[in-house]
Amino acid sequence: MSAECGRLYGLGVGPGDPELLTLKALRLLRAVPVVAYPTPEHGDSFARSIVAGWIAGHQREIAIRIPMRPAPPSAEIYDAAAAELAAELESGRDVALLCQGDPLFYGSFINIFTRLAGRHQIEIVPGVSSLTACAAAAAIPLVSREGTLAVIPATLEEDQIAARLAACDSAAIIKLGRHTAKVRRVLGRLGFVDNAIYIEYATLPTRRVAPLAAIEPDKAPYFSMALIRMSGRSDGRS
Repeated sequence: MSAECGRLYGLGVGPGDPELLTLKALRLLRAVPVVAYPTPEHGDSFARSIVAGWIAGHQREIAIRIPMRPAPPSAEIYDAAAAELAAELESGRDVALLCQGDPLFYGSFINIFTRLAGRHQIEIVPGVSSLTACAAAAAIPLVSREGTLAVIPATLEEDQIAARLAACDSAAIIKLGRHTAKVRRVLGRLGFVDNAIYIEYATLPTRRVAPLAAIEPDKAPYFSMALIRMSGRSDGRS
């Protein structure tokens, strides 16, 4: 690793509200010559839109096109993105890779990080995650004292979701979207559906907070989550 190479910054830009960007992320964003971000094949980057007001006109921008499909993106997409960023770093230019939410919490940044770590200098700046943003929007304590919290992707099979719910006091089921009906079936079978609060777009003007039982399953966007309390142990009560 050459000392003259640039540094890659994984910048957590939060869940959508620009005011939730950290001071450190803002400082680095303004300082780097290259800004990269994930974006769908067609349309604009949500991560970029969060910080658009602070991107300077002289900064080079690299859009990493990632298909928005049910199946995970192919390894070739991340291989190509990592190679493009590596070329910038090897030319001595620092790069800020924008990461919606937190870079290491279900972030696409992880796929770039694993390809470049050990070969390039990388600094990760944490951001406000969707998990804490949704809890704040719903005013629901996530966990306290000896309580346990499970973060469960809605993409899992029904029996896997049920098993994870059985082993915790509180849970966050993320990536609801097209899996909302399945999650409601599991919660209904376990008797927890009335304990579940639904949140979408937690920090945006379009935010919605409602009982999960009141949500039309086919209307839930990808950026939605259910928070479930299975017992009173995690709220600080004895």
